[in-house]
Order: sequence, then structure tokens, then C-alpha cells
Amino acid sequence: MQLSFTKMHGLGNDFVVIRGVPVPAAEVIRRLADRRTGIGFDQLLWLDEPHSDDADIFYRTFNSDGGEASQCGNGARCIARYVAGDNRDSDRIWRLEFPGGLVNARLQSDGDIAVELVEPVFEPDKVPFLAPEGRQDSYAVEVGGEVVELAVVSMGNPHAVIQVPDVVSAPVAQLGPLLESHERFPNRANIGFMQVTGPAHIRLRVFERGVGETSACGTGACAAVAVGRVAGLLGDDVTVALPGGELRVRWPGEGAPVWLIGEAVRAFDGVVAI
Repeated sequence: MQLSFTKMHGLGNDFVVIRGVPVPAAEVIRRLADRRTGIGFDQLLWLDEPHSDDADIFYRTFNSDGGEASQCGNGARCIARYVAGDNRDSDRIWRLEFPGGLVNARLQSDGDIAVELVEPVFEPDKVPFLAPEGRQDSYAVEVGGEVVELAVVSMGNPHAVIQVPDVVSAPVAQLGPLLESHERFPNRANIGFMQVTGPAHIRLRVFERGVGETSACGTGACAAVAVGRVAGLLGDDVTVALPGGELRVRWPGEGAPVWLIGEAVRAFDGVVAI
């Protein structure tokens, strides 16, 4: 069988977009995601006709390990670029439907894509994160023979955020996989390592659930800003520097959704045998 696809990326966080075919089996997704023998990607974005009248498209997101992700900020921005095509109307709101709800997206005059994601949720049982003590600003978690202080938040998917003095030397490769699958995260989690350099700027690395460290993570950027804002470290408009480039996150505070802004690039179209 020949599968037509589109390769896209947001700051190097790369995706394969497919449409008009059944959802591939997990084994097929893993094979296609292999960067040596397949196409190579962090996530696969599966598109279908909208399930509701007020949506433009329906999508599901699958990690490179074949498991389904509940949300992906960079993926949503790439889908908005894909659906918009040659349309450059900055007043148009694109409605992207996924199993958890709807995402609003718009093209900015500078060519970037802005998506309105959900309101951050800090209640541990909704992340989910096992915390008998209830909601706290941070939690002490034993991992790898040490105790790590981290905050937790859901952006439609589970995140942990660790504040570090320097992201370059942060132990992402060591702590990332241990915390991703830690017993206190029943559904695993994305693990962010955040360095605050000012009230409007952070540096960030993210070990993504089911993928590993990626060059950029949209919901990870939103999670880090939300944690920093609640802690009083950040303002409501923050530039997030990731290994692949910069994203902007706007969040006025609890009770409001988050806007994620950045590039979304259509790299090429192709066909692969599966």
C-alpha cells in the first residue's frame, strides 16, 4: 500500500501528516517514525473530516512509539498551516477538533501561527499526578537516588516542570526518562527543564512522553510559562527559547486559556510504502 504524507515541523519538532486513510497500527507508526529506515518524525498527525459542524478538521496525534497523545501544541499549529493552505486571511479563525475538544487557530500577519489551547489545570488528580497532600506549588519526588522538586500541570496532557539554573547542563537525558515513567504519573508525563532568565524570557528543554527530548514542545512551553507565572516569576507574555528556536506564550493567568505562537513549516510531500 502506498501512503501519501506531508512532512511538517515547528522549530524542528517534526510531524508526518496523513489524511484519507485509516489510522495506522502502532507497529506501522513505529516503523515510519524510524529516522534510519522510515520517514522519521516525533509525532504522526492523522486528519479526518470534522465530527462537528463548527470545526474545519478533526485530528488525532500519535507519538513515535505508536501511543496516542492527548494534545500537541506544535502539532496543532502545523495542522492549522496545513488546513489554511494558501489562505493568508489573518482575521480567519480555524477550528481544529481533537478527541479532547476544539483548538482555535489563526495566521498572524508575520506568517506565524497562533493557537488557543486549554486553560492550564494544576489539580494533581486531573494531571494526573499522585499527590495525597493535594495541590501544592511544588512536590518532592524521589527519583534516581535523589529528591527532585517539580511542579505539575495539565495542558490537555500531563507535564512536570523543574526549575534549573542552566538548561545546558540540566540532566535531561538522566532524569527525563525516569520521571516520564515515574509511578506518581499514572499516564506518564512530559518533563520540562526550565531556566528563568527574566520576567519575559525562559530557556527550556523538554523530554516528551513517548518520544524523548525534542527540539521544541508547544504544550511544554505553555506548561513551563504557566508554572512560572503562578510562581510569580513570569509576566503574561513570555518568549520561550528551545533548542530549535523561539516560541511565544501569552497567558493572563488562571481562568483563561493559553495562546501559543510560532512558526509552522510545510517541508515536503511524499509517498511511502507500508
